[in-house]
Amino acid sequence: MAMIVPEFWAEARISEQFGRDHVSGRRSLTVRRFGWSNANLADAQAMADARAREAFDRILAGASLPKRDPRVPYDAEGLPIREQIVERDGDVVITRNSYGARCLNSPDVLFADVDFDEPVSAWNKYYFLSSLAAALIAGAVARHLGVFLLSWVFATGIAIALAQARGRARHRADGGAEGRARRRIDAFVSAHPDWHLRLYRTPNGFRLLAMHRVFDPNDPAVIDFFEAIGADAYYALLCRRQHCFRARVSPKPWRIGDRARSRSRAGVASNRPDSMPKAGVWPIAAERMPERERWVEDYERKSQGYASCRFVEALGSRDYVMAAQAVQRLHDDLCRSDSTLPLA
Repeated sequence: MAMIVPEFWAEARISEQFGRDHVSGRRSLTVRRFGWSNANLADAQAMADARAREAFDRILAGASLPKRDPRVPYDAEGLPIREQIVERDGDVVITRNSYGARCLNSPDVLFADVDFDEPVSAWNKYYFLSSLAAALIAGAVARHLGVFLLSWVFATGIAIALAQARGRARHRADGGAEGRARRRIDAFVSAHPDWHLRLYRTPNGFRLLAMHRVFDPNDPAVIDFFEAIGADAYYALLCRRQHCFRARVSPKPWRIGDRARSRSRAGVASNRPDSMPKAGVWPIAAERMPERERWVEDYERKSQGYASCRFVEALGSRDYVMAAQAVQRLHDDLCRSDSTLPLA
């Protein structure tokens, strides 16, 4: 299945009322489905109508299906990427994501980001028991419950601080997060000398771009690669669902002076700058477009002073295919990866 990033979206709704003795046992049923097209809105609406009718009939016949598609931009299984198309370059599509940054989407050129891990506290039951023992001793000496409670709070605070310090020290002892990530990448390259990988530094990790061949996102070699280098599991899942590889090529707004707020929707955490219009999922209502365009203009102006990643070195073989080289040049230009600008 090919990567699809549609230009046009539409939604269909079918709602019917039934009598008490309807064979389905239902009194009513409402089903909504999206449709999409790269040609025009009419084709998108026709697809929406057809998908809604099919789903309605199947649910009425007893199938267990959701009554509506999730209205999300990039993590809905079975739905294409639902983001504003900024630019097309061959089969590569540049979109603007939910928080305003531009993203490169490729059906077959392999990207992977590896985020650095954070220090983990060394807290365990021994720290807990030690703080409790210290509090019991202090309480027994003073023969006062209040002294015991205050001592336990104080001792627990010290124990937590010690556990965190030990965790940070352990985190640094083997080269820190960057060292661990780099060792995983180097180990993969040593085991696969025929691979040609370009290594980039991002604000919080590394990015890898494969140059020696193109890949299907569901290729077992891709899955093994993601696992070996420690790529984000959710990103790996989305690559398979959306049949594409993806790389952010402009700064995150909150890294260039625009505060971000965290919000949760359907159990998935996401970020959106405080100043970004609450426009919803693309396409947005026409009356909200002027405000959004003003925000985008300001964001793009601020973005000029930042890079999204910085090229570090080429690893492995020097083989490359033309398709990967073309995407690499576009990526590097959009990310300003050869500049000395601050990373965001």
